Amino acid sequence: MKVDFWGQEFEVNMFVGCIGGFFIAIMSSMFGFGGGPFMVPLMTVALRLPMYIVVGSSLLAIFFNTAMGTARHMQFGNFDLVLFLSMFPAAILGGYIGPMIAKKVSPTVVKRVACVGLLLLGLNLLGVY
Repeated sequence: MKVDFWGQEFEVNMFVGCIGGFFIAIMSSMFGFGGGPFMVPLMTVALRLPMYIVVGSSLLAIFFNTAMGTARHMQFGNFDLVLFLSMFPAAILGGYIGPMIAKKVSPTVVKRVACVGLLLLGLNLLGVY
C-alpha cells in the first residue's frame, strides 16, 4: 500500500503491519503493558516509515485505548482531577511542539533519543536505578 503524507510517498506492507500489530496486542493484553514501545519499532523498522509519521500514528492508535482506560478508572474512583488538569495543557503543548522538532531533527537522532528513553524506562522498571 502506498501512503502519501506531506507530499512524500511511502510504500507500506500492510500484511506485516497487521500481523505485527496483532501479536503486539496479544502480548500487551496478556502482560499488561502498553504496546507503544513495540509498535514504534514495528513501524520504523519493518514498515520503514519515518519517525514523524510513526509517532502520530501510534498516538492515534493508543488514543482510544487511553480514553476507555480513563473512563473505567474514573468509574472506579482512581482519577485525580487536579493532576489531570495540571498535566493536560502541557500534554497538548508538547503534542503540538514535538512533531515540529522531530520533523527538523535527523530521523537517526529521533530514533536514538527514543532508544535511550526506552532503555532508561526499562532499567527503572527493573529497579536498577
